[in-house]
Amino acid sequence: MKRLYPDQPVVGIGAVIVQAGKILLEKRGNEPGKGKWTIPGGLVELGENIEQAVIRETKEETGLDVAEPHLIDVVDNVDLDDAGKAKYHFVIADYLVKVKSDTAFVAASDAEELQWVSFDEVEALDLTQSFRVFFKRNKERLERI
Repeated sequence: MKRLYPDQPVVGIGAVIVQAGKILLEKRGNEPGKGKWTIPGGLVELGENIEQAVIRETKEETGLDVAEPHLIDVVDNVDLDDAGKAKYHFVIADYLVKVKSDTAFVAASDAEELQWVSFDEVEALDLTQSFRVFFKRNKERLERI
């Protein structure tokens, strides 16, 4: 599937993991958004349902086993080039997940780094545009979890 200059929007997922008033964020290791902070996630593979994608991508990027995906929000990430052509176009479904065990997490796959961040500190980080939109829309809801 072509991510750069795609022929149609690409379906992605994000895993929202909240524990003790903090959210698990990753520093992206690849474009788009290389070096920016977001939640773990990736693309839905052909033949895979979206909940399976959330569980698989979380394991690949963090080493954590998660369960019970619950849809929180859907955000768009459209990045146009100077000519106005869609360089990237993602539709991202963000799911709250529960960690199944206390396994230590480790940055893997597309993640440069993982960090637990308190809700009050999130917006001070260099966030991806799509995660910033998601977080602003859902901060109060996440704080109640």
